[in-house]
Amino acid sequence: MKTKESEGATKVKSEQGRVTIGIDLGDRFSHYCVLNAEGKVIESGRIKTSREAFVDHFKDLPPARMAVEAGTHSAWVSRLLEEFGHEVLVANAREIPTISHSNKKNDNVDAEKLGRYARYDPKLLSPIRHRSQSAQLDLVVIRVRERLVAARTMLINATRGIVKSSGYRLRSCSTESFAKQSRSQIPDVLSEILLPILDQIATLTDQIRGFNQRIEQMAESKYPETKVLRGVKGVGPLTAMSFVLTVGDAKRFRKSRDVGCYLGLRPRRSQSGERDPQLGITKAGNRPLRVTLVQCAQYILGPFGPDSALRRWGLMLAQRGGTNAKKRALVAVARKAGRFAPPPAGDAETLRTLLRSARRSHAGRALKRSLVVVADHNFRVQAFYATGKTELR
Repeated sequence: MKTKESEGATKVKSEQGRVTIGIDLGDRFSHYCVLNAEGKVIESGRIKTSREAFVDHFKDLPPARMAVEAGTHSAWVSRLLEEFGHEVLVANAREIPTISHSNKKNDNVDAEKLGRYARYDPKLLSPIRHRSQSAQLDLVVIRVRERLVAARTMLINATRGIVKSSGYRLRSCSTESFAKQSRSQIPDVLSEILLPILDQIATLTDQIRGFNQRIEQMAESKYPETKVLRGVKGVGPLTAMSFVLTVGDAKRFRKSRDVGCYLGLRPRRSQSGERDPQLGITKAGNRPLRVTLVQCAQYILGPFGPDSALRRWGLMLAQRGGTNAKKRALVAVARKAGRFAPPPAGDAETLRTLLRSARRSHAGRALKRSLVVVADHNFRVQAFYATGKTELR
């Protein structure tokens, strides 16, 4: 007896012309809808959201156009389906109100809508492109470090709160030295209870230090383009690696200003007639990288930030006054730091444009003075640093 999957595969193979398949991915089960060349539904159903189920159901199908919704499983699903020879579109559901804001939303309807949008015009899906598996694994290293830092912060705050509620207070110190310096300050009545927490904080600090070394080694060996970003004072290996791995292929952006929009650092607009209110930033795109850039901006504008043209420009914005002047300056500096992304590899003209922009930009002169670029015969742009003035024009 034929199974449901084999019957469906046989039905799709018997169709004349290319079929289009919409897949609504769920955590446990995914719903799919198959449309023929005329737009008629020839099959629909659900399968388990697992590699085995997707291999059994879609591997033997003739090449088809498939649309999946961006989410937790979309990265590995899209890569798996592309290995089978299918054209895969990863839809940005946030840009499709008929899916994200529908008043009759369900998985079957969403799968059919994805298929019909992909069949009619793929641009309606606002498709995104996932990073490579290698880059994804390198980004996991940064994400794990973030979780360790969050866990350490939570334990430190808990320790300070417990001691304070007992009528004592721990002296201020850096997070790296907290476990060592706090042992002698904890009162005897709490010593036996809090020492295990201090041991855990010390262990987390050692693990974070190991991840910091690993990230710096990755930046030096696998991603030499991070040197360009690290030329901005206040941007270290962690921020540079996060930026390069999140942004991915710089050819996606027509100009460097688009990077700030991609990360949600541009103001929202709701202009109508003479009404054009000032709104906050969109906060769209990748939140961890946006937070990292804002943290860099806080360091650049903070008391320990080294003197640079970018710092002076940001402080000038902060001194303009107003209740939100400091916040606007932080966002502006974060957006400016994000604009110093390396140009697309092999695009020498884009590189010249960046350097001309750096001449005109008050905040970009410091970067331009330390950047030396060599374009080889394969048009592969390499960036490295040198002291003194450059002869680039």
